[in-house]
Formats: sequence, C-alpha cells, structure tokens
Amino acid sequence: VIKCKAAVAWEAGKPLSIEEVEVAPPKAHEVRIKIVATAVCHTDAYTLSGADPEGCFPVILGHEGAGIVESVGEGVTKVKKGDTVIPLYIPQCGECKFCKNPKTNLCQKIRITQGKGVMPDGTSRFTCKGKQIYHFMGTSTFSEYTVVADISVAKIDAAAPLDKVCLLGCGISTGYGAAVNTAKVEPGSTCAVFGLGGVGLAVIMGCKIAGASRIIGIDINKDKYAKAKEFGATECISPQDSKKPIQEVLVEMTDGGVDYSFECIGNVGVMRAALEACHKGWGVSVIVGVAAAGQEISTRPFQLVTGRTWKGTAFGGWKSVDSVPKLVTEYMSRKIKVDEFVTHTLPFDKINEAFELMHSGK
Repeated sequence: VIKCKAAVAWEAGKPLSIEEVEVAPPKAHEVRIKIVATAVCHTDAYTLSGADPEGCFPVILGHEGAGIVESVGEGVTKVKKGDTVIPLYIPQCGECKFCKNPKTNLCQKIRITQGKGVMPDGTSRFTCKGKQIYHFMGTSTFSEYTVVADISVAKIDAAAPLDKVCLLGCGISTGYGAAVNTAKVEPGSTCAVFGLGGVGLAVIMGCKIAGASRIIGIDINKDKYAKAKEFGATECISPQDSKKPIQEVLVEMTDGGVDYSFECIGNVGVMRAALEACHKGWGVSVIVGVAAAGQEISTRPFQLVTGRTWKGTAFGGWKSVDSVPKLVTEYMSRKIKVDEFVTHTLPFDKINEAFELMHSGK
C-alpha cells in the first residue's frame, strides 16, 4: 500500500481537500500509476457541483493526467513498470462489439463499474481516514498515485513532457477529434465553433488542420477572441452584440449557413442555435459539450428534413489505446498544438485555485 497526497471531494459543492490517502496495490489486469501532472476540466467541476446523477462521494476526481507506471497486477501485458502513460476515461478492450466496430470508440467493457466509482471487481483501491473513497471516470488523476484497469491506459513516447500531454487525456483530443473524426471537416468549408474554452480551441485547431477556409468563433467572453484567432479562427462574434438570434446572424454572414458547427459548452439552447446555423441540404452540427442531467434538446423537425445532420461525439471519436499515442506523436512532431493550451501551472495543493481560474474563464 502506498500513502500519498490526493485531492478528496468529501461531498458535493465543497472545495477539494488535500488529504493523505492509501492506494492499494493493483489486482489482476490493473495498473498503478504515479501521476506526474493533471489538468482540470469542467467535467470534474460538474460532478463536484452535485449535478451529475452518476456522482458518488467521497471521491477522487480528475481525468486528464499523465504519469509513470509504478507497478502492474497479474496478467498485465500491454504496459510494465517505468512506462510513460496517459490514463483513459474511455477504455479500449478490443473485444466488445463497440471496440470491434470501426464506427465508434465507446468501449463498454467496464462501463457499469466505472460509472459506479469502483474498479471492475466492484471495489475501490483508495482509502482515507478509514473510509473507502470512490474512483472517478476510471482514472482519478487528482492523486499522486492512482489505479486503473489495464484497458484504460495508453503507453506513450517517454520523451513527451507530461505537464503538457496530460491534456490529450480529454479536452484537446475531444475537440480536435470532433472536427477531424466526427464532422470530417473538408478543405474550403465554413465552420462555426460555439464556446471558446479549451475544447472549442481544439475544435478550431482541427478545422484549420482539415483545411477549413472560414472558422467563426462564438463566445460572450471577448477576452477569448485573441487566443481563438491564434488557433485559427478567422473571426469571432458575440451573441450579445445583435438583437437577432445568433443562428440568424450566422446564416446571414455565411450566405445560408455554415457547413459545420460545433457546440462546446453543454447548453441545450446553444445546441439548437448551432444546428439552425447550419446550411440547408448539407450542414452538420456536432454536440461536444455535455449538458446537465435531465436536459433535452429541441428544434423543428423541418431543420432535419431539409438536410441538416445532428451528431454527437465523445472523446473526439478516438479509439483511445490506439489513438492517444499517435496524438502524442503528432504533438511531438508539431502537427498539433498542446503547449499553447496551458495558461497556468500550479502546485498540486493549489488545485482549488485552478478550478477558480477555469470558472472565471482565465
């Protein structure tokens, strides 16, 4: 058993608490990882807020991490002690019908136990002050050591800087993949990206790499426009600058609508606007943002009858074990940006400050 520091969420709506936790050794087909770097994501904040119906407490959150394998359980063959890895919140077992189907990346092998905050055998590897602590998204990267299933880990280039590539565990991969895998943006196309946070910037990057000629960034926070343009946005607009609904503004700006739109916020009203901003006959709108539990989307069916397509994406459609090492390689060869997404680097015990920076849009 390893004793180490972790940021424990004891209950919903309260700040994270830095505690000493015990991390049990990995069982069969499990891997214990020394986490070197982790990022914060709105998904962690969503669960912490208490709005997540799957949220269980007390829990160690975090799902954008990178580290070094400390030890492996019986039967683990894909990684060994000392390997550099990224934990994966969407695993890839290679055996379920989802993994065998090229159309999806949504491996279902450990979905049920992962959703309940436990390892595949139904138990936790974390304890603190004599209490069992739940796992989160199968990763729990807000701990100096964590244990994951062996199908939830990608071995990456040992030369990669872990304080940067940890972002490939969720946000950057999600946005980039939404553009290149889910929408399949084509050269010369016109795109609209709603929400210019990390995921939105990654979508812009993907659209640019795919050869889009016009990329319109949409956000009410104008402080984000300069960064969006660095990543490839050709122009940025705020929905608050016009009396007309944003979809009407976009349709007028683009002679009938955009070819591709992306919702990167998790707001069902914006999801509707993103669809309705698409061009009749061929426009495709991709939902990337995760809306709160119980919310529903709506539009007039005629929007779809007249040739628009509504799609969704999780982790950018990447089959995780296969794709994450390739994304790291793309970063190392400067095909995709990663460093530019990092705004602040803080010590682990300032993790609550990191969440405040994220909530303030900084």
